[in-house]
Amino acid sequence: MSGEYDLVIVGGGISGASLLYTVAKFTDVESVALIEKEDEIAAINSHHTNNSQTLHFGDIETNYTLEKAEEVKEGAELLAGYLENHDADREMHAKRSKMVLGVGDEEVSKLESRYHEEGFGDLFPKLRPIERDEIGEVEPKVVEGRDPDEDLLALQTPDGYVVDYGETAKSFVDAAEEEDGVDVFTGTKVEDITETTRGYTLSTEEGPFDCDVAVVAAGSHSLQIAKEMGYGDDMVLLPVAGSFFLAESGPLNGKVYTLQMKKLPFAAVHGDADVYDDSITRFGPTAKLVPELERGRLSTVEDFLDVFGLNLPSFLSYGNILADRILFPFVVRNLVYDLPAAGRRAFLPDAQKVVPTLELDDIERAKGYGGVRPQIVNTKKKSLDMGEAKIVGDDVIFNITPSPGASTCLKNAMRDTHTVMDFFDGEYEFDEEAFREDTIDQFPRADEPAEPGVAATPDDE
Repeated sequence: MSGEYDLVIVGGGISGASLLYTVAKFTDVESVALIEKEDEIAAINSHHTNNSQTLHFGDIETNYTLEKAEEVKEGAELLAGYLENHDADREMHAKRSKMVLGVGDEEVSKLESRYHEEGFGDLFPKLRPIERDEIGEVEPKVVEGRDPDEDLLALQTPDGYVVDYGETAKSFVDAAEEEDGVDVFTGTKVEDITETTRGYTLSTEEGPFDCDVAVVAAGSHSLQIAKEMGYGDDMVLLPVAGSFFLAESGPLNGKVYTLQMKKLPFAAVHGDADVYDDSITRFGPTAKLVPELERGRLSTVEDFLDVFGLNLPSFLSYGNILADRILFPFVVRNLVYDLPAAGRRAFLPDAQKVVPTLELDDIERAKGYGGVRPQIVNTKKKSLDMGEAKIVGDDVIFNITPSPGASTCLKNAMRDTHTVMDFFDGEYEFDEEAFREDTIDQFPRADEPAEPGVAATPDDE
């Protein structure tokens, strides 16, 4: 099991799978391989139990600036268009209402300003402010049990895509394998990448793989591999593990977010109806710092230490970040959530921000749920770098993609495909027009009418 390829992609999560799809379907690259260490595609962070299943547009994520939202919006529309085009039976996604909820004068004022003055109402034509009565029509349990004199406002939109990123990644791979010159290898761990006169040799237990160009999309391990190859010296990782609590009997119909503290890179607690079972609502995520690159795998503690480096700049960067008066209490509070007895009780008030009538017996820890999101630490600035990171080297790319990396996977794939074409010095071409026709051109716009014979509802207006 070895071979020679124009391009080899390391990592079979949503990031690597979307690049494989884009290259296989919309370029004339003659040979491409994807190598995944797990026995199945999308078995780790892209698996539907290990993320919040949210397609982030930037409309209800209140820690996004307008500029960040503009960037994320196109990426989300690319993936939403793909799902509209290739998942008509809703086997990989569901579409439900979503909103961000403001409670009290201060939060209501922030949402009003965000919508009217900051430009989010203009950027997202389907987003609209709704007050208590209409909130109650869309999400009855959000209003039930609240003080009737307390101000409520939500920014709501029907574009609440709930996505099984694992199944979406598999659909990318299945479609790519229909093309000539595409090979996919699972259960194959890349142990080393060595630069050669041709390009790179990837060493595995199954034999070597030679290629002209390599792209590493291996989640938290991407930076580890980059450092082994001499890249990313001023970067380390702050691995954050997300956990969830579940409530049965479906208190929510769609997604309900709470307001986010802008200084925190972690999502505010929100409630989400499950992609497959709307009788279950998932609350979270929590955000616990862990010294491992994969959730629950002690073997990756050594990998974390390898990336961390155990050097002075790394320790000083961690110290500077964790000394923050907002971040440190947040970290401590999230540690409490994982305690067997006290965690559920400590988390309940956060869930009650969304559904006030929830009681302790209504929620339970989601066992086996949650992944690791590798937050990037800049050791020169001694600060967190929010969002995704990309290292472009000599005919090699390394992608480290915490949230919203899954939402923007096709946009990232489009960018990487352009870079890969540059690496090949014009030998191959990327048909971006066809790529956009297959994806973002299929996304339903605000001014498009409902399907013939389908009456408009609050969820598809």
